[in-house]
Amino acid sequence: MTEQAKVPEIRFAGFTDPWEQRKFSEIVDVCSGRDYKHLDEGPIPVYGTGGYMTSVSEALSHNRDAIGIGRKGTIDKPYLLKAPFWTVDTLFYAIPKSDINLEFALCSFLNVDWKSKDESTGLPSLSKESINETVLSVPNVVEQNHLGNFFADLDRLITLHQRKYDKLVVFKKSMLEKMFPKDGESVPEIRFAGFTDPWEQRKFGDCFEFLKSNTLSRAGLNGENGTARNVHYGDILIKFGDCLDGERSDLPFITDDTVLPKYAGSILREGDVIFADTAEDETAGKCVELRKLPKEPTISGLHTIPARPRFPFGTGYLGHYLNSDAYHRQLLPLMQGIKVISVSKAALQDTQVRFPGLSEQSAIGAALNEIDSLITLHQRKLELLQNIKKSLLDKMFV
Repeated sequence: MTEQAKVPEIRFAGFTDPWEQRKFSEIVDVCSGRDYKHLDEGPIPVYGTGGYMTSVSEALSHNRDAIGIGRKGTIDKPYLLKAPFWTVDTLFYAIPKSDINLEFALCSFLNVDWKSKDESTGLPSLSKESINETVLSVPNVVEQNHLGNFFADLDRLITLHQRKYDKLVVFKKSMLEKMFPKDGESVPEIRFAGFTDPWEQRKFGDCFEFLKSNTLSRAGLNGENGTARNVHYGDILIKFGDCLDGERSDLPFITDDTVLPKYAGSILREGDVIFADTAEDETAGKCVELRKLPKEPTISGLHTIPARPRFPFGTGYLGHYLNSDAYHRQLLPLMQGIKVISVSKAALQDTQVRFPGLSEQSAIGAALNEIDSLITLHQRKLELLQNIKKSLLDKMFV
């Protein structure tokens, strides 16, 4: 797109007219939300800056769809509001004028850096004036309709993958609850055919030996070449799922030449598990099972507790079991701290580990790994579609 042409970089065939500069006040009517607490319960959805809140008996907009845009708080996440609806006083609703396509208007709102129009030194705030005075470029109504329909179809595809992803996450959570025995029971609610033996229960210390972890932080560990790779507690809490499967080139090197000799006896290998011993919430104690490691030596880093099984476990079993509620709820009363929660080796030693025979362990691990693969697939498709939308919003609008 060039300033002289006033046309987008990508355009539907047949459209050649320049886009016109207009203010938002010329394309939408910005309306204020109101308090809903005096209303009875009912079928009308109430929305705030974070989305749906509750349902009431009356509507602010009965038959006119709109775009919700935050007045206070989250001011940079506009979204579509389908009538009838009610909005709270921290959420404006902008109704497109008669010659403006609704989806086009939404895309126009999405293309504005609303944070740059923040009028507060504290909680982010927008005024009607700042919205109304913002300038945008607008094509004729026919081109608006083409753009609106195109992005509406793209949004439906994104929503489809979001729902599939959400359903798989819920499905996995349900399977984790049903595939491991509940307290006081010796077998799980759901079990693969052919397995009938009761599960074994042993102390953590009987099943694992602790390894050494280094205390180096991420600062200064990002060289291109180095001595060893470092699995940091942040990797476990954020990057990894239940199992680390595949070489992770994003794991930084530890460049201190004294580290590898010092921990030569504690180089991680496949089958080891690493617990994050610190977090800001009850995810402390989250664990990853190492299934495939980088070609370089890998050691456990800051705020981690590495452990090695004393006998073989089925591939994938430990990662899923040690992160399940069936095991993790044992750790909850043993956690310490208020703002920062921590788990110690002593706390882990006080837990019980439950497991079936090796073949059943492998079957459980394989099933849950397959669910993880599907979750990752839809997550990647969702991220790809979201990135495509972001790019097209930039290239298909002036």
